[in-house]
Amino acid sequence: MKFLKIGAIVLLVVGVIAAIAAPLGPMPGLLIGGTDSEVPSSWGDTKSIDEIHLQIGVGPIGRTVIIWTVQVDGDLYVTGQKDSGWTQGIGSGGPVRLRMADKLYELNASPVTENQVEILNAWLAKYAVNYPEITSAFPDPEESLQTSALFRLSARS
Repeated sequence: MKFLKIGAIVLLVVGVIAAIAAPLGPMPGLLIGGTDSEVPSSWGDTKSIDEIHLQIGVGPIGRTVIIWTVQVDGDLYVTGQKDSGWTQGIGSGGPVRLRMADKLYELNASPVTENQVEILNAWLAKYAVNYPEITSAFPDPEESLQTSALFRLSARS
């Protein structure tokens, strides 16, 4: 019986550590994983890539989230609620790390101020195909500009 209690405690501790360290669904984590890679001159076809990992900051102050991305005119974009932790972490722009498949890229996130509706429409169109029950609940892109933050991801200078 004592071994079962110890085993249960060990499993609980490992579970808590894993939940804190790695992002799970909508819950942010600390770890991002992946193999360091050079930023490509072109992202290629990203239509089939539903989720990416995005890390803002590193270590105990960093957070990694699993989010959706869209490519418009060769650039990658991410969006989230203005009051979420990761968008506030980026603030007015800054360094981020992107994991796409098993490749890890060092990028900059810059707030988008132009063509926002076009980008949000492209984002909705991409995800409405496989996630209609989720995207149908999203507000119209014009309306969502009040509560959403939109960032362009680009190579660091």
